[in-house]
Amino acid sequence: MAVTLPPGLPREALRKDAARNGLTRSRAAGRILRTATAAALAVWFVLPLVPLGLWVFADRWSYPAPLPQHWGLENVDSALSRGAATGFAGSLALGLAVSALATPLGVLAARSLAFHPSRWSALFSALLFAPLALPAFVTVFGLNVLLVRLQVPSSAGVVLVLTAYALPYTTYVMRLAFGAHDLGFEEEACTLGATRGQVFLRVQLPLIAPALARAAFLAFLVGWSDYLVTVLIGGGSLVTVPLLVASAAAGTGNDGIVAVLSLIALAPPLALLLFAGMTGRRRPGARP
Repeated sequence: MAVTLPPGLPREALRKDAARNGLTRSRAAGRILRTATAAALAVWFVLPLVPLGLWVFADRWSYPAPLPQHWGLENVDSALSRGAATGFAGSLALGLAVSALATPLGVLAARSLAFHPSRWSALFSALLFAPLALPAFVTVFGLNVLLVRLQVPSSAGVVLVLTAYALPYTTYVMRLAFGAHDLGFEEEACTLGATRGQVFLRVQLPLIAPALARAAFLAFLVGWSDYLVTVLIGGGSLVTVPLLVASAAAGTGNDGIVAVLSLIALAPPLALLLFAGMTGRRRPGARP
């Protein structure tokens, strides 16, 4: 059967309209798929936290009851009496110290590898990433003996070793950032009379700020979540949340206390992740 086109409507316009409608449907389907995937991932990550949240306020929860029989804050009080506040402060200080040391060192190492390659670059990269390849237990034992003989304070030793473990992550993130970095912006600023400090503050720092935040976040996680280095090198002088969680989980009948300490351990990383995600969104009209 022949199809008669309306007068004044060329075939090319029909083709463009059909293509546009197909592209619109494709984008809508992709948006729905992304939304469904994000929702499924959110449920996957949030669902295990539900029992922890219930245990925090469960003074009594016996099998086979689906919900706690008695509600209260006894678990919170018990966790605080076990040193939860001290462990939180210790973990926070350790994470911030590792992040403050490993992030600038990673920036310097990554910039050197990106813009000043040499015949020793491969060896330098291998040394930087060696902490990830070597068995952690054996390495920490050897470093512990070395630090004791050098009479390094245990807390300082923990920070130094964790900084070495965080350095591969910060270097890798910043190496990717510098790989896409255009030195032409810095050279043009110097040509216009900017000093090195002005170039760093007004040109280089804004360009690498997102990668810098990611590197600092990863370094903070290394210090915040560590157990092995803190236990072996710290020797109990530094109390952190992972140590308290492991101590409570080693006993029986401490489910509520473990839940409280676990949520304390999850709170700062999740808060930082949400903050980074909210501040990292592009503003409307911002240039890519």
